[in-house]
Amino acid sequence: MDFQWVAIALGDVAWISLAFILGLLSRSVGLPPLVGYLATGFLLNIYGIASGEMLEKLADLGITLLLFTVGLKLNLRVLARPQVWAVTSLHTAIVVVVFGFSIYALALAGVPFLSDLSLSHALLIAFALSFSSTVFVVKVLEERGEVASLHGQIAVGILIMQDIAAVAFLAISTGKWPSVWAALIVLLIPLRFVLHRLLQYVGHGELLVLYGFMLAMGGAELFELVGMKGDLGALALGLLIASHPKADEMAKTMLGFKDLFLLGFFLAVGLSGQPTLMAVTAGVLLAPLVFFKSALFFALLTRFRLRARTSLLASVNLTNFSEFGLIVAAIGVGNGWLDSQWLIAIATALSLSFAIAAALTTISRRIYRQKQSFWKSLQKDELIADDQPLDTKGATIAVIGMGGVGTGAYNTMRDKYGDTVIGIDIDPVTAKNHRKAGRNVLHGDSSDADFWDRIQADHSLELVMLAMPKFTTNLAVLEQLKQVSFEGRVAATAKFSDEATALKQAGADTVFNIYTEAGAGFAGHVVSQKREV
Repeated sequence: MDFQWVAIALGDVAWISLAFILGLLSRSVGLPPLVGYLATGFLLNIYGIASGEMLEKLADLGITLLLFTVGLKLNLRVLARPQVWAVTSLHTAIVVVVFGFSIYALALAGVPFLSDLSLSHALLIAFALSFSSTVFVVKVLEERGEVASLHGQIAVGILIMQDIAAVAFLAISTGKWPSVWAALIVLLIPLRFVLHRLLQYVGHGELLVLYGFMLAMGGAELFELVGMKGDLGALALGLLIASHPKADEMAKTMLGFKDLFLLGFFLAVGLSGQPTLMAVTAGVLLAPLVFFKSALFFALLTRFRLRARTSLLASVNLTNFSEFGLIVAAIGVGNGWLDSQWLIAIATALSLSFAIAAALTTISRRIYRQKQSFWKSLQKDELIADDQPLDTKGATIAVIGMGGVGTGAYNTMRDKYGDTVIGIDIDPVTAKNHRKAGRNVLHGDSSDADFWDRIQADHSLELVMLAMPKFTTNLAVLEQLKQVSFEGRVAATAKFSDEATALKQAGADTVFNIYTEAGAGFAGHVVSQKREV
């Protein structure tokens, strides 16, 4: 028996342990654990520790699974919005021109590390810095339960448009165009029926997980065989089955695997090369440019008739550089256009931008709330239909989060109190399906400060029931209710006892622990059925 894998695993114990410790410390100060993972990579790099085979495989598989799960939740119609394709095009063009000529001006001025750059090379670096990280943004959105929100969909749509541009650049710069067989990819569309039928029959256990891995890795491999970016193949397979009722279950089932494998990606960023003082300094100076990118995104999105809040949250999510910058730098180094130290400079800027974005996303709602009148003064008077503030039309009970638990709560309250009950869900598809079933469900973001301001002004809601699956999202809504001095009652759901305690401390009047109280509910149901008999 070959025990070589044991040696590989033991060689990686050091970075796994350090990643856990720094990730835990990062979370304890209110930042996502991924900031700790990035710090781990840089710390190991400084001490000359190279990444192992296990780490590299984790990174590749993590990105593939991430794009697959994005496809499971993505609405293709979002890409057709001018808020996505037009904003992406304008933003990329402006950033490349502004960054490129600024870097070239510094090169002409004889600034060290830049003095040897030509205009074309400066524009190449600017192009690398124009992209935002798909991995980082989707990871943050998933942690906050906001992938299906409008600002989340807009951000992901922009990232996909950027990825398409990335594929085109790689094809041109490396001379590796898709093969003639790439046209056969469209045959996957008629196979959608078969994929859906298989998904229906795999059940809910390990076969569902295995089927997800097969689709993600098979799609990536298929696209690679025809000369296209493998990650786009995983995304495409996710899109093909996104409309199936079990797509959401598959995404949740694979969540733990994806998060584990993505650890490798964030560590690999810090381990991308041996740093020098000049390269690190250049990276530190490049990092603040993310604020220009963010401000430009906000300006463009508001001009395209999105609300200030939607524009701000989407822009904050995109306030980072992309791992694609490392790929561009590697191509530039390989072709002799750039010095190898540019890899370290961009890796440094990338890591710092992740830390900046992580901190900003944590306080993004607070930023909007504190200067709400200022931000609203920057939006246009005429907004797109999907971004109008919610109107509950006099409802007195709101069930927020229309998944399985929320739907059950809505049905029970509707039977008892009638049309005064309303449901709210962040996913437009979920809201639409509920309306087709005859339920009064609105599509909207329940953590929206503008929404709660209107509710409090109307004094209509008497009871808010929080049934969202993400603990952090429930806390965000409680914070908004606290800010507007909501006078009604608030009930929330939790999965763990520590979450229930935190929700009560945050202002929830009643917290229902789904796991511990499910047994009591089950017994009550059986007793009631027995009495009827």
